[in-house]
Amino acid sequence: MGRKVTETIVDAFLSGQTKTVGNTHCDGSGIYLHGNLIAIREADQIYVSNAGWFSNTTKERLNGIPGVSVSQIKGEWYLNGEKWDGKGEFFNGRFKKI
Repeated sequence: MGRKVTETIVDAFLSGQTKTVGNTHCDGSGIYLHGNLIAIREADQIYVSNAGWFSNTTKERLNGIPGVSVSQIKGEWYLNGEKWDGKGEFFNGRFKKI
């Protein structure tokens, strides 16, 4: 069920549509999990955050976004191969706190 939710929400996110499925909501430019903003699209840039939650569901939702790869090794989170504290990170290294 989780992957279908992720697929539906990410499709809405990328096409700028509003959609709610279970505990996840897209307002057209942001993805919210349990009310916490975990991804935002501004112009052609995407910013991500775990909103302080190191959960499998957060990881699943973020991994559904093209260009995002969140993994966990020995309890540490990694974003696109780089150690990540979960705060707002743009993929080219620019930092944005969400």
